[in-house]
Amino acid sequence: MKRYRKTLQTAGKLFLMLLILLFIYAPLAWLLLSSVSTRADLLATPPRWIPEHPTLQNYRNILIPGTAVSEVARTFKYTLANSFLVATVTTVICLFVGSLAAYALARLRMKYRDAIFMGILSVRMIPEISLVIPLYVAAAFLGWRDKPIILIVTYLSFALPFAIWMLTTFFETVPIELEDAALIDGSSRLGTLFRVVLPVAAPGIVSTALFTFLLAWDEFFFALLFTSTIQAKTVPVAIAEFTGRYAVDITAMMTGGVLAALPPVILALIFQRYIVSGLSAGAVKG
Repeated sequence: MKRYRKTLQTAGKLFLMLLILLFIYAPLAWLLLSSVSTRADLLATPPRWIPEHPTLQNYRNILIPGTAVSEVARTFKYTLANSFLVATVTTVICLFVGSLAAYALARLRMKYRDAIFMGILSVRMIPEISLVIPLYVAAAFLGWRDKPIILIVTYLSFALPFAIWMLTTFFETVPIELEDAALIDGSSRLGTLFRVVLPVAAPGIVSTALFTFLLAWDEFFFALLFTSTIQAKTVPVAIAEFTGRYAVDITAMMTGGVLAALPPVILALIFQRYIVSGLSAGAVKG
């Protein structure tokens, strides 16, 4: 009886796990299948879960567009480049400035250290919508409308506090004896940071970089408000524009979704080992 109960519990756990996996991966599978389907397959009744005539024409229409495709599809690859530029620059600045600030908060004995740390963290808690009018006025005054720099500055306003918070936690896990040894050998504080702390905290830095990149890559609200031309428009805005007033280019939208998901997925696969170890290290202090 006990063995039967244990087998039943194991089967129940497996069934629950399968339901969770289905809930997570079914939308992704449908997105991928839809990107290689024709419009007729997607609109068929009853629904065709597997396309009868799979095609890569949807990808060709976006990556090698012809004259017959929509303007959004023709310019989609340029929005990919804009998103990559904005997300990369935001990530680099966050890591550089955030590392300096986080190291100071983690190691230097300063007055009101906790108050400064909470002040930085509280900036991240400000509702993003409350910053729209000041940022819009500043962008218009500086002539940054429809330029990538306004998105970079905007994303830094909430990505940098997040990066400082994460990096501070990771730096606090680095054994202070390593830094003391470097300082005794004549290394400066900055030299210790770049030669000792950053290499040891590499998993945490990679985790912070990936989260910051995803935050900038997926952001839609400010990108929609501050960009309207191909010079600065990003992928989330371009995908939304596949929905027109009278029609929806559903195959192009699904294809754009797959292409937009590729960079984060590739980065996660490449740095998977660092991400897991970084999150584990940041979860335990001492």
